[in-house]
Amino acid sequence: MPNRDAPLYTPQFLLLCLSHVLFAGSFNMIIPELPAYLSSLGGEEYKGLIIGLFTLTAGLSRPFSGKLSDTVGRMPVMIFGTLVCVVCSLLYPLLSSVAGFLLLRLLHGFSTGFKPTASSAYAADIAPYYRRGEAMGILGVSMNIGSSISPPLGSWLANAYSLDVMFYASSGLALFSIAILLGLDETLKSRQRLGLQSVSISRADIIEPRALAPGVVIALSYLSFGALLTIVPDQSAHLGMANKGFFFTSFTAFSVLSRLVAGRLSDRFGRAPVLKVGLLLSALSLVFMGEAGTPAMLLAASGFLGFSTGIVGPAAFAWVIDRSPDEHRGRALATAYIALEAGIGCGALGSAWLYASNAANFPLTFYWAAAMALAALAYVQLARLRG
Repeated sequence: MPNRDAPLYTPQFLLLCLSHVLFAGSFNMIIPELPAYLSSLGGEEYKGLIIGLFTLTAGLSRPFSGKLSDTVGRMPVMIFGTLVCVVCSLLYPLLSSVAGFLLLRLLHGFSTGFKPTASSAYAADIAPYYRRGEAMGILGVSMNIGSSISPPLGSWLANAYSLDVMFYASSGLALFSIAILLGLDETLKSRQRLGLQSVSISRADIIEPRALAPGVVIALSYLSFGALLTIVPDQSAHLGMANKGFFFTSFTAFSVLSRLVAGRLSDRFGRAPVLKVGLLLSALSLVFMGEAGTPAMLLAASGFLGFSTGIVGPAAFAWVIDRSPDEHRGRALATAYIALEAGIGCGALGSAWLYASNAANFPLTFYWAAAMALAALAYVQLARLRG
């Protein structure tokens, strides 16, 4: 029987989390400034593609990262994903056309297509069986800490110095993340050499069937995040918030608070009850977002939404691991992340279309996202009844 008293917070796990902090900080640092940057290039009508293209590539690369994680190893996949951040952040200052910018966003998406898939599999490998939900929660906390600290820093660097300095700092964070990863040991016991067979994807490699039910919930619940990334920078400016990164700080700080306990609660009480509470709170917080009329209200609403999202994430990903066979853990997590990217991408495109650069449409956009959260809540009940 698995040891219930086995430690989770080992040096190996903590270093993995630190690398995740820096990785998340790298690609999130630049997000608040990208809509205005794209507009300055003459591409205001393409704001929905800032996140949409990024998540498209991330989603398309998941089957490859899942298979490579299960065959070549977790470490090479994590390092490759982080290296993409290093290179892409260095290229933003060099590509100053709308087409070049959009192409770079497409390439940048490979980073989250590879690193989080392998990191989650690595964390599941080293976490005690009875603490998987907690492990997913803390790994999510690491992602959120990076996401919380870096956007205001990125905006400050852009305002105080230049956008180029912000991009170079983003690349530097990713480079430090790689340095930490180089000190970790591989956890995949039976590894294969990298070859054409490693990147040859069959239909069976694309989706892990056991991860589909959690994947539906993940897609519907993370649709709201795509909406946030797309329209909240404009909403912040509309309400007079000078530093657009403060919204993301509030969102992720409260998400950290809930993630610290949500994963552990799902280990104790089950995934479905925790998911239902989180999804209901998400729907309510999205309505609040639509009604926000001052910077203070927007920050409060973002904190409420971050807290709710922090409840949903660990339970959903622990549910994926619970249902997946150990030998296909990477594929199962890749399936879950495909669902996540699909949700974020659809949320970005759908919200950009509903918003249409008209501040009067903020409420409608968030009501739509709230309806999707309620649909996820209904599906949790249906999936649970099906076992």
